[in-house]
Amino acid sequence: MHGTLFGDTELFDDAYMQDPYSVYARLRKVGPVHRAKTPNGLPVWVVTDYDEVRAALGDERLAKDADRMRAVVDRKSTAVNGRSSAPETLAANMLNSDGLDHARLRKLVVKAFTARRVEQLRPRIEQVTEELLDEIDGKSGDDRAVDLIGDFAFPVPIVVICELLGIPLADRDTFREWSRALVGAGPREGVRHASMAMGGYLMQVVAAKRAQPADDLLSDLIQVSDDGDRLDRLELVSMAMLLLVAGHETTVNLIGNGLLALLRHPEQLAALRADQELIRGAVEELLRFDGPAPMATMRFTAEDVRIGDVDIPAGEVVFLGLASANRDGRRFDDPDELDLTRPLGGHLGFGHGIHHCVGAPLARLEAQVTLSRFLRRFPAARLAADPAELRWRSSVIMRGLESLPVLLG
Repeated sequence: MHGTLFGDTELFDDAYMQDPYSVYARLRKVGPVHRAKTPNGLPVWVVTDYDEVRAALGDERLAKDADRMRAVVDRKSTAVNGRSSAPETLAANMLNSDGLDHARLRKLVVKAFTARRVEQLRPRIEQVTEELLDEIDGKSGDDRAVDLIGDFAFPVPIVVICELLGIPLADRDTFREWSRALVGAGPREGVRHASMAMGGYLMQVVAAKRAQPADDLLSDLIQVSDDGDRLDRLELVSMAMLLLVAGHETTVNLIGNGLLALLRHPEQLAALRADQELIRGAVEELLRFDGPAPMATMRFTAEDVRIGDVDIPAGEVVFLGLASANRDGRRFDDPDELDLTRPLGGHLGFGHGIHHCVGAPLARLEAQVTLSRFLRRFPAARLAADPAELRWRSSVIMRGLESLPVLLG
C-alpha cells in the first residue's frame, strides 16, 4: 500500500498512474491538502486546489535547496525503511536551489530560451518534423500502426535539445534510458545508476568542450564559468543534465498527450484542422487538459506553513499538484472538457513563480510545429487501440504514454 488518503483511494498507485484525474477530483472535494506516500514509501503532503497550488509555487517557505532537501528526505526515508536515500551528487542546478543561488544559475541559461532566440530554431524544428513525417509515411500502411511516441514525439525534442546544448545525437537512445529512470517511480538504485552514468558521460562532454569550445549552449556556460562566475564543474554537469532531461521529457509528453487528447476528441480535432490559427491556443489548452508535469518537483517546508486550513510542520516534503489545479472547477469552467477555444492563460502546466519552466517557449514552439504538421500530413489518423488499453508510465513528476499506436490512413 502506498498511503491511503481517504476511503480506499490511493495516490501514486498504478490506478492513479493510469487515471489521476478521477483521484484529483475526489481529493479536491475533501480539501486542498492531503497526506500520502510515494511509491518508495516517502511520506509527503500533496496540495491539489488551484488557488493553494499557485500560491505555494511562489511561497519561499517551500524551499528547494538540494542539500537541505536531501537531509529532509534522508531523515524521513530512514524512519520509514531504515535506509537513507541514494546520494544525489548531481543536484547542483537552478531547479534545486533558492534565492541568490537560483538567480545566479538561472540567468546563465535564460537568454537561450527567450521567445526571440527560440523562434530562430523554428526552421530546424520544421525540418526535423518533416523528415520524421516522411519516415513515418514510408513505414505505415492501411492496417499497420505506427507508435507516435517512439517514432515522432521522442525524436523531435531530443534532436533539438542535443543540438542546442552541443551533445552528440548518436547517443540519444542511451539518454532516453537514463532519462526514463531519472523521472520514473522505480527503485532508488536505478535512479542512482542513471544519475551517475549520465553524470560521468556529461563530465567527459564538458571536458571536451572546455578544450575545444563550439557554438552551443554548453560551451557558452563553460565560457561564463571560466570568466570568473562561480559556476563550477559539478554545477556545469548538473545544469547540462537538467536541460537535457527536462528539455526533452516534458516536450515528448506534451506532444504525445496532446495527440491522444485530439484523437479522442474528434470535434476539437476537426476544428483545429479547419483553422490552423487555433494551434497556439490549442497547445495551451492541451497543457491544461493533460500536461506532461502532473506534479511540480518536490519542495520542503523550511518552517511551519499553513495551506488552506492545514498546518504543515517544518521539515516536511510537499508536492504541488499542477494537473489537479488545472482541472479545478473553481478556476476553469467545465474543467474536464477539452476546449481549444478556451481563453488563454491561467494554467499551471509550466509552473509559476521563480521556478517557472525556463524552456517553456521552446516546448510550446515544438508542440505547435509538430502537432500542426502531423495533422496536416495525416488528416485521417486515428487510434489503433482502445484508449483504456494504453499504458501510462509510472512516474510521480511526469505523465506520458508508453506508446501511442495510430493508423494514419
